[in-house]
Amino acid sequence: MDTTTILHQPGAAAGRRPRWLGYALATALLWGVWGAFAGLPTQYGFPETLVYVVWALTMVPPALFVLARSGWRVRRDRTALGYGLAIGLLGAGGQMVLFYAVKAGPAYLIFPLIALSPVITIVLSYVFLRERTGRMGAIGIVLAICALPLFDFNPGGAPQQYGLWFVLAVGVLVAWGLQAYFIKLANTRMDAESIFFYMTVSALLCIPVALAMTDFSQPINYGPSGPLLAAATQVLNAIGALTLVYAFRHGKALTVSPLVNAGAPLLTTVIAMALAATLPGSYRLAGIVLSLAAALFLALQPDDGAAPTEASEGK
Repeated sequence: MDTTTILHQPGAAAGRRPRWLGYALATALLWGVWGAFAGLPTQYGFPETLVYVVWALTMVPPALFVLARSGWRVRRDRTALGYGLAIGLLGAGGQMVLFYAVKAGPAYLIFPLIALSPVITIVLSYVFLRERTGRMGAIGIVLAICALPLFDFNPGGAPQQYGLWFVLAVGVLVAWGLQAYFIKLANTRMDAESIFFYMTVSALLCIPVALAMTDFSQPINYGPSGPLLAAATQVLNAIGALTLVYAFRHGKALTVSPLVNAGAPLLTTVIAMALAATLPGSYRLAGIVLSLAAALFLALQPDDGAAPTEASEGK
């Protein structure tokens, strides 16, 4: 995409403090820390499918918290139900498909491919939501997209044939790209609290699928380093999902998505390097530099003060 085509000239409201930036940075921080420790329960013998179950349950406390603050009001019309379940099922369904993908193909190719999901969000937001950004924002978007696949890319892996795993990975990429777009779109039609409520309900509805995918014939660690450690890490994931909804509510998907998706793996990589006392490889180092530059450009882009107008239909 030609970056000059997504530019706009900011108006008088450009000097306002961007509300979305705090939520986006909070999401990147929460998901960055979560990413650094999310794999520990699996290493200690707690299956990924059961980690999903724990994550779905950790979505409940934040959902109850925001609903209590909003007076326990939940949109129950068709529009809210449709958007809410679409967002939740795209996210949860993508995770289910990812379980199969990593079993069928190489993770060092799958995760860099999935990392490009913000491209879907950016294109849809540009075409259908008419979102635009300034020159610094456009540069930041391009840098973030370039950085995303570098954190997990490993060119030293064995040659792979593109089969079922590639189709599944592309499916996850599309699902998560669509999910982010629908979160932004839903924020123009319903309140953020209802969006997160339906995300939580969708996650819970997929628990039976995750349980059915679990091989209970294998030894499973039910001790503190299993489900309890999973809960301690996955609650960061859940709260990050909530702050992401608010980031999309107050900001443009065009800038929120690349900032979050580049910032989180950046922090994950830094934490992992600090714990292991190692230096990153050339690809990860390039990803770090590009992510830092992208975050800087996106943060410095003046906000135009535009906020979504929630539709009152169906309330």
